[in-house]
Order: sequence, then C-alpha cells, then structure tokens
Amino acid sequence: MEGMLSSFQSDLSSISSEIQTLQQQSVSMNLRLKNRQAVRSQLSQLVDELVVPSTMISVILDSPVTEQEFLEQLHELNSKINYAKELSFRETLACSDIQDIVDRLKIKAVSKIREFILQKIYSFRKPMTNYQIPQNTLLKYRFFYQFLLANERTVAKEIRDEYVDTMSKIYFSYFKSYSSRLLKVQYEDVADKDDLMGVEDTAKKGFFSKPSFKSRNTIFTLGQRGAVLSPAELEGPILIPHAAQRGDSRYPYETLFRSQHYALLDNGCREFLFLSDFFMVAGNSALDLFNSIMGKTLSMFLKNLSTYLSDCYDCIAVFLCIHIILRFRAITAKRNIPALDKYWETVLELLWPRFELILEMNIQSIRNTDPQKLGVLDTRPHYITRRYAEFSSAVVSINQTFPSERTIALLGQLQVEVENFVLKMAAEFPSRRDQLIFLINNYDMMLGVLMERAADDSKEVEGFQQLLLARTQEFIEEFIEEILSPLFGGMIAFVKESEALMEKGQLDKLKHDEARITQLVRAFSSSWKQSVEALSQDVMRSFTNFKNGTSIIQGALTQLIQYYHGFHKVLSQPTFRSLAVRSELINLHHLMVEVKKHKPNF
Repeated sequence: MEGMLSSFQSDLSSISSEIQTLQQQSVSMNLRLKNRQAVRSQLSQLVDELVVPSTMISVILDSPVTEQEFLEQLHELNSKINYAKELSFRETLACSDIQDIVDRLKIKAVSKIREFILQKIYSFRKPMTNYQIPQNTLLKYRFFYQFLLANERTVAKEIRDEYVDTMSKIYFSYFKSYSSRLLKVQYEDVADKDDLMGVEDTAKKGFFSKPSFKSRNTIFTLGQRGAVLSPAELEGPILIPHAAQRGDSRYPYETLFRSQHYALLDNGCREFLFLSDFFMVAGNSALDLFNSIMGKTLSMFLKNLSTYLSDCYDCIAVFLCIHIILRFRAITAKRNIPALDKYWETVLELLWPRFELILEMNIQSIRNTDPQKLGVLDTRPHYITRRYAEFSSAVVSINQTFPSERTIALLGQLQVEVENFVLKMAAEFPSRRDQLIFLINNYDMMLGVLMERAADDSKEVEGFQQLLLARTQEFIEEFIEEILSPLFGGMIAFVKESEALMEKGQLDKLKHDEARITQLVRAFSSSWKQSVEALSQDVMRSFTNFKNGTSIIQGALTQLIQYYHGFHKVLSQPTFRSLAVRSELINLHHLMVEVKKHKPNF
C-alpha cells in the first residue's frame, strides 16, 4: 500500500508541473493572438486604403461627373489620396505600389471636374441666361471645388479667376444697361439752381432763359413720393424700363434709385452667399472676392450718382435717397451680409453733403428775398411760406425713422429765416390790421401742413402754435372794436359816452337824447341779425382758415354782447327809466341764444 501511495504522489506532482506548463503556453498563445489581431486590423486598413477597386477606376474614368456614384467615388479617391500622403510622410514602402494609379485617377478627376465647372461658368455668358440656375447647380457639386483646392491648386485658381472675370463682366453689363434704361423713364422736368424756396414766381427772366420748373411746388411737396419708403414699395419688384416706356410712365429720381439699388442689394446678397459657400471663403477673404466681382459695378454706380448730384437741386429726392440707403443698410445687417457695408457708407458720404448744401441754398434764398419784388401784396398765405410748410413737414416726417441731428439743426435755421421772412412781408402792409391778418394766415397755414405729417410735440409745431396764439390774441384785443364799429358803432359810442358820464355822476346830460336812444334801440332790434351775418362774412373773407375766423368771430360776438349788456345797464338808470322805447330792448339771454345760432360751425 505504501508503495502504491508513493507512486500516486509522484504522478500527482508531475501532473501539477504539466498544468503550470499548459498555463504558461496559454498565456503565451493569448498574447500572440492579440498581437496578430492588432497587426491584422492595421494591415487590413492599410490594405483597404492601398487597394484601388476596379469600380472606382471605371466610375472615375467613364461616369459623367453629374452622376451620384461619381461623387461618391470622388470622396473615396480623396480619402485614398490623403492616406497615401500620410503614408509617404512615414516612408511606408507599400505606398509606392498605388501612388501611380492614384495620381492618374486624380489627374483624370481634376480634368473632368475642371471641364464641367468651366462649362457651367461659360454658360453664364449666353444672352438672356438666368445665371442663378447654373449657380445653384454648382452649389450641389461644391465638393468638386473643395477637391481641386486640396489636390490641384492651380486649376482651382484658374476656375476662381474665370468665375470672377465672367461674373464681373456680367454684372457690369447688366447694371450699366439697366441704369441707362432707367434714366429714360425719369421725369423730364428736373429742378435747377433757380428752383429754390425763396425764388419769386413773378421774377422776370431773360428772353433766352429756359422756362421755369413747370410745377415748382412739387420739389418742396412730399405728396405720394414718401411711399417709396413704405415696406411694400421699398422691397417691391424692381421697375421694368421698357414696360414703363410702353405705358408712357415717368418716375422721380428716388424711385429709379430705389429700383436700381434694390436690384444691387438682391444680387449682391445672393452673390456673397454663393461665394462664401462654393469657394469656401469667410471674413476679409470673402469681402475681397466679392469686391473683385462687384467692384466695377459699384464704381459705376458711384460715378453715376456723383454726376447726378453735381447738378441736383431737388432736396426731397436726395433726402429720400439717403433714407432708402439707411433702410437697405439695415436689411443687409439683418441678413448678416457685410458685403455692401462699405458701399452704403460711400453713397451716404456723397448724399449727405449734397442734401445739406441744397438746404443751405434754400435757407440763403429766403434770407435774400426782397419783399418789394414779390408782386401784389395779399393777406392770404404766401407761396414761399407754403413751400416751406410742405418741405419742412416732408423732411420732418421722413426724418422720424432715422433721426439726424444735423437735419434738425438745418430745419431750425430754415424756420428762423421763414419767420423773419413772414415778418418782413407783414411790414409791407400799411395797416397793423392787415399785418396781423397776414401773420395769422401764414402761421396757421404752416401749422396746419406741419401737423398733417409731423408729431404734435415737434419743435416746428410748438413754435408756430405759440406764434399763432400770440398774433390771434393781439388781433382780438386790438381790432374787435374796429370790426364791430361799421355795424354797431352808434350803440358802442353811446355806451362808452354814458359810462364815462356815469362815473362822473353827470348822466343827466343825456336826458334829452331820447330820439337818439330810440333810433339806436330800434336799429339794433331790426338789423342785428343781418349785421352779425355781414360781420361773419367779412371776417371769413380775411382769414383763410375757418377755424381762425371762427375764433375771431366768437371774440367779436362776445364783445358785442358785453356792449349790449352795457346798453341795458345804462338804460336801466333812473335818468332813462321813463323811456317807452325800453320795452323794445331785446332780452339779453335771448340775444345770447340767438347769437350762438349765428356762430359759424367749422
């Protein structure tokens, strides 16, 4: 038994050592397996990238570039080219096995892509082509340019230069033709240096001088011209010149300017987005590329504008153009497209000084106006003040959206000159009554026109409200009796005389004036209605605004009732109580009710 157990023990010890050996072999095999798997994954990627499938070769060589499979195989080829470059940096010998075939496929792909893109660019040049269609096609294949840029920079540069050259000529040609055709539908009558606010309508001109601007007021009146700034018209369809010519339509300069610049804004934004997307540029590179295409067109626009402004005296047209540009600048900012920012600034640098110069010329023309040369004096609103009112209200209403302090300051100067002019004109009237009527009519007309467009709290409105109130008050205080005298002078004289004697206690002096009193009472009772009517008509003839005339009539009638009240008071004194004619006096309350009926309701 002992011997048998000893043999078991020796067998078990040998099995234990065998198990340890097997464990070591297993660990070793696992390690070799992991190493082989790691090598295999790297080698399989290497082999996959180094193998050029026959499908890729046939598609790159034979398929049209517009096929989806060509685009897919081009992506694959691009990754193989990049991988081959990476391997060559590591000096991998296997790289040389495929380098030749990859290079030849690259050359073929570049050649086909170059031909395709150039063909699309050349198609822009055909007359009547809508170049946005081939542009949209190119955007679908934007990877083509990316491939060229990565693998054949000279071809990429050639394509970019060809595109720039082609589009630069297309835009220049289109906008040059469009601008010249637009000018054919501009109004034939344009303002010149004699069409200023202070120029006399009656001024004599030389025999050979051209006729004055047919409707001079239109260059100071906004009318429908302000509609060009409404959202519907500002971003509305551009004008079609030949259609306008066929319909014999004519437009002011700002409408043509809006149409021209909206076409520029629309094309410019689209072009900038295309360049950024297709040529993969951003920031200053994108702006430089955009300027190389649109530069000639923008220079032409600036030159044309400069030529127009050098001989322009239509202040409202220039101001509307400024506000068109301010709004277009806001639109491009909202679209986050900086391409035209510099152009907008340059245009404004041309427009602002001209606007200020024309405005200063108008201010000077009013300052230099000689009332002696303005023809027949008339108390109605003067044509120069009407021009000012229309012009000022136009500028104030346009200025509200994008306020300009410089404009407000110049309008303030203009207002001062107009106020001085109105005072100079009023001084030409011999009587103070006519002077005040002239002032009230002019202030009122200016206020009425301004309030139609300007805000009620604007400086201009406040200024003329104060002037009008002061002159109306002065007229009522000074001339109410003058208005009443022709119709009720006898009664007024009697009341004043009686009141003066009453103060001294000498009313008995009028005791024997019974005939005069009887005549006054009966004359008033029989004719006061016709007299009030005549008074109303007389005042209304003097004041162009019925509202002003009404307030003055009210003042006159109030004064009349006060005098009649005084008449009652005098006749109620002991001296006159016995007069039979007192019974014919009209009841004061009844008179007030009747007078109210005779007030004009305007």
